[in-house]
Amino acid sequence: MADTKHKIFIVEDDVEVADMLMAFFSSQGYETGTASWGEEAVRLIRKDLPDVVLLDIRLPDIDGYEVCSLLRQSRRTRHLPIIFLTERRERKDKLAGLELGAVDYITKPFDIQELRLRVRNALQRANLQGMHNPITGLPEGPLVEEQIETLLQGPAWGLVFASIRGLDRFRDQYGFVAADDVTRAVSLMLANAVKENGEPDAFIGHTSGEEFVILTNAGRCKKLAERCRVRLDPSVQYFYPAMERERVNELPQSERLDIRVASLSAEDGEFKSLSDVGEALHTLTL
Repeated sequence: MADTKHKIFIVEDDVEVADMLMAFFSSQGYETGTASWGEEAVRLIRKDLPDVVLLDIRLPDIDGYEVCSLLRQSRRTRHLPIIFLTERRERKDKLAGLELGAVDYITKPFDIQELRLRVRNALQRANLQGMHNPITGLPEGPLVEEQIETLLQGPAWGLVFASIRGLDRFRDQYGFVAADDVTRAVSLMLANAVKENGEPDAFIGHTSGEEFVILTNAGRCKKLAERCRVRLDPSVQYFYPAMERERVNELPQSERLDIRVASLSAEDGEFKSLSDVGEALHTLTL
């Protein structure tokens, strides 16, 4: 049985095959959805994101390759696991599917138990990837929470917190690519600051997509925070297009990118939980 209620979306124009797959995966504890037309599948998948897609190549309108390509073009569905399920057996067809970013390619007729295992493996890989930020590659979510909780158990812990303010407004004005470049650049500058501070093995991760945390010790965190500020503050204007950099400083604080940096350590008080630390850091960066 499926460990959690994952959703599988089946794109298949053969009604008997689609019904069989839906019945089987439903019996395994999965939610299922289906479409027999490519354009309909893209619309439904974008509306209600599944955990994995089983995608036939031969469809009545656009083919499975185009469906895959359209899903890869959207930020929301870019990393969605897609498994091609098709009668096409030639090597060039398989390579074409994998080149588009499919995680697997299964030819018909297939063994249903093998398909079940391949779906399970795709979900497991996706869960592992979900613990790392897709833009920076840095750990996030449970991996970061676990590291912070372990750090708090020590007597002389310290950490540095960096938050990008105004990124949503920046994204609306300049687009996703430019906003992703900002996030990626900030992560690289933080990594360089860590190296310059003599801590090449320090842990860096995301507490959210726009927030970073660096784990260190009480004796180093204030110095590291200052080094991060020195690197980040002069760089903000260069995130903007060249033609607009001169007027950035004329904008109100609430309308421009701003990177806040704060440090916190065991010397600053008693923090028993992750939520205590989060509240303190957000207060420091208001």
